Amino acid sequence: MEGMEGKVMLKQRKVSGGDLGLRVLAFLLTLVAAIILGVDKQTKVVPLKLVPTLPPVDVPVSAKWQYLSAFVFHVVSNAIACSYAAISVLVLLANKGGKTGTVMTIIVLDLAMVALLFSATGAAGAIGLMGHQGNSHVQWKEVCGVFDKFCKQAAVSLVLSLLGSLAFFLLVALAAVRILKKTH
Repeated sequence: MEGMEGKVMLKQRKVSGGDLGLRVLAFLLTLVAAIILGVDKQTKVVPLKLVPTLPPVDVPVSAKWQYLSAFVFHVVSNAIACSYAAISVLVLLANKGGKTGTVMTIIVLDLAMVALLFSATGAAGAIGLMGHQGNSHVQWKEVCGVFDKFCKQAAVSLVLSLLGSLAFFLLVALAAVRILKKTH
């Protein structure tokens, strides 16, 4: 009986190690995603033609993440997910007994992080696509040709955020598998 109990405890430690690894990965990905977009700005001097018969006037124009609400949502969501990941790592380390209430709360919050990050990445991705392609129906020009560094940095942040949300998704999927195994 003791041998079987030892195997169960060993198995739980492996799963906790996997949880811990995925949480640290989610923490790092969302942290870097928030920082990359949070420091993203670019200023370019753009020629602006005011009167067709006069030469263009050079005007400095800036692109900053704060100018677009979808990018603000993206940065804040990644900061929230990053903070949650750090807190959940501490809770996991403190909750070695695996109290059911704490574990279920963490699973629900992991799922909330998946939803938050997917929605933020989708919103920021839609705006990023608009910046890349423009929209001829409303006469919006593409801006990534002018602000290429800004757009590339935003794209990297979106990919990292998407990977972070997938890490949280894997945490939820692994929890579901564990619960399913316990019930069968």
